[in-house]
Amino acid sequence: MIELMGKEVEVVTGDLIYRGVLMEVTETEISLQSVSGWITIPMERVLDVRAVG
Repeated sequence: MIELMGKEVEVVTGDLIYRGVLMEVTETEISLQSVSGWITIPMERVLDVRAVG
């Protein structure tokens, strides 16, 4: 996932797909910067992270 840092990604959870620039990954959460602001997603909800484009 480190190779995706600073790039636009989609983060898939059980109910939503979040889209933004991957800014930070920790053991407990993923942080994205989107057009509407910062999004923090708990790691236990994440099913997939994929590059956009």
